[in-house]
Amino acid sequence: MPDVHVTVVGIGADGWAGLAGTAQETLAAADVVLGGPRQLDLVAGKVSAELVAWPSPLVPALPGLLERFGGRRLCALASGDPMFFGLGATIARAVGPQALTVIPHPSSTTFACARLGWPAEAVDVVSVVGRPIERLRRSVAPGRRVLVLSAGAASPALIAAQLTADGYGPSRLTVLEQLGGPGERVVTGIAGGWAEPEGDALNIVAVECVAAPGTAVLGETPGLPDDAYESDGQLTKREVRAVTLAHLAPRPGELLWDVGAGAGSIAIEWMRAHRSCRAVAIESDPVRAHRISVNAGRLGVPALQIVTGRAPAALTDLPTPDVVFVGGGLTRPGVLDACWAALPEGGRIVANGVTVETESALAAARERFGGTLVRLQVSRAEPVGGFLGWKPAMPVTIWSATR
Repeated sequence: MPDVHVTVVGIGADGWAGLAGTAQETLAAADVVLGGPRQLDLVAGKVSAELVAWPSPLVPALPGLLERFGGRRLCALASGDPMFFGLGATIARAVGPQALTVIPHPSSTTFACARLGWPAEAVDVVSVVGRPIERLRRSVAPGRRVLVLSAGAASPALIAAQLTADGYGPSRLTVLEQLGGPGERVVTGIAGGWAEPEGDALNIVAVECVAAPGTAVLGETPGLPDDAYESDGQLTKREVRAVTLAHLAPRPGELLWDVGAGAGSIAIEWMRAHRSCRAVAIESDPVRAHRISVNAGRLGVPALQIVTGRAPAALTDLPTPDVVFVGGGLTRPGVLDACWAALPEGGRIVANGVTVETESALAAARERFGGTLVRLQVSRAEPVGGFLGWKPAMPVTIWSATR
């Protein structure tokens, strides 16, 4: 954007008085100050600039709004540290870092750790501002400390209810309101017995995770128990799933296509590997597609994108994948070719087959595209009369290749 430069100033609940000298001087010299109504009220009467409230929705209107004020001294107000779950990153994407100056303020998480005596490096931070509350599930585990950036006054009760439903009712909650400002207030309680009335909308919720006796606690590595998923039997079983994820080799920020997703277990555990991992689950059966959504929410990755449709047609117009997993539809004409063609150079593909026909398709894929074949068979001990015997599952052939 020519002639557009934005200075983003972080501001806290303490308002003008809490701003450093540089931030005050920058705002005082501005021609236009953009911000939310609450933030603009904090500087009203302190600056001579034109005060402009953000439009809603913000993101699609942002480029036009910034261009409108091109050539003028332009400031934008953001809560706390603008680059930590804040507005700064959104503006940086719109104008580019070269047209951006950021003057940060301590974030609400910094204030919360200071009040609680928690070391910041040992705390998980989860934002539910404009995001599903189910994201919190990915960070909850016995003994963990989590700070939740709240979406408003109703968030503490919703967080308490979800924790209780998931078996973490004994967890201690601390709600910290208006941190750093004259109206600062702290409320504590137990999730399972949370009955506090709604307080200030500007709050952060601290959670000290405690599991109730008998609560199922999931591990961090791939290969979650099969009963962690709702399914109709179309589920990559635990041991095969763990080996498959090892071949897929998730890396931060990568995008996976899970083609023929079934219960969604591969896409879900891909996203659980790192919070920046993304996935698209493609499933032709609408009932199964809905079940994938349920499983993703229960396992803390509600951002999983679900496409209801049949490959290869359903793959059209999807974002370019870094990795593709094919768990269903291998014998359908064009599926493997479309998946291979979608990969960029260096992209990876993994496909599993259990029938003679799919095994043949995978052998042919190896001949055409290279890669490796692995055959995996798992047996489980089951009762045989008064004893135990091994019951083998169907062998699975795994093809993996790099383009």
